[in-house]
Amino acid sequence: MPSVTTTPPPPQVLVFAASDPTSGAGLQADILTLVSLGCHPLTAVTGLTVQDTTGVQLLQPVAAELVEQQARTLLEDMPVAAFKLGVLSSVENVLAIAEILSDYPEIPLIVDPVLTSGRGDELSTEEIISAIREMILPQTTIITPNAPEARRLAERDDDDGEPSLDVCAERLIAMGAQYVLITGTHENTPTVVNTLYWTEGVIRRDTWERLPGSYHGSGCTLASAIAACIADGANVDDAVRDAQDFTWNALKNGFRGGMGQLIPDRLFWARDDEEDAPPAASSSAEDPDHAPR
Repeated sequence: MPSVTTTPPPPQVLVFAASDPTSGAGLQADILTLVSLGCHPLTAVTGLTVQDTTGVQLLQPVAAELVEQQARTLLEDMPVAAFKLGVLSSVENVLAIAEILSDYPEIPLIVDPVLTSGRGDELSTEEIISAIREMILPQTTIITPNAPEARRLAERDDDDGEPSLDVCAERLIAMGAQYVLITGTHENTPTVVNTLYWTEGVIRRDTWERLPGSYHGSGCTLASAIAACIADGANVDDAVRDAQDFTWNALKNGFRGGMGQLIPDRLFWARDDEEDAPPAASSSAEDPDHAPR
């Protein structure tokens, strides 16, 4: 018999997220992004949604016991290079996932704290947010909130007014996150400014051309792209840089699949009819010699 050769698997990323039937956001967006960047996605479904490109009508959490069984069955069989979290759907799911993560502290954890849909539909209760602060953040390698999410996660009862984004990042790091990337997509600014923080302050600020339109799943795309880059061996700084480039191009090539938000094209590079020019972006590395892992 001829000898059988086996090809080493690509980096495998385990995603905990809710399903999105449009494939614009959620679990399907994570899968598309990871595949586009050369990773093999593994999935533990945390919730089922009824939604279209205009908004979310229903979120049905998956039972925590089933979420745990999905993940542990995979982890006992397949090596995982990174974890990526999206919508967790219930406090019980947060607790179950936190316990799983604690058994694999060596695996990087990328958290996309999806608190609302693009339309503003609530996807996380205050109880879920509190559980994420207490149970997930202390295990997080990098969390990627937009500005409203960062303010909501970092708010305190004694706040007199809205905290600055720098203060929000400091608080999230104090809660246990190693790195915080706050995106400026929801800020009223002519360009989008994304800032990466660590314990010593700002690592880099990246300024991107603000694209017209509203996108379904831009945050999922960015966080999954970071997970893919880290799973492939990049340090956090390089992963954030490359993931932003990928996400900007996916948004630039976004398409209108329905009557609502645009859907990012995560396979933009595979289209033969267009060539993408380099994105109009500028970066300011605050600590050029720092190579975070």
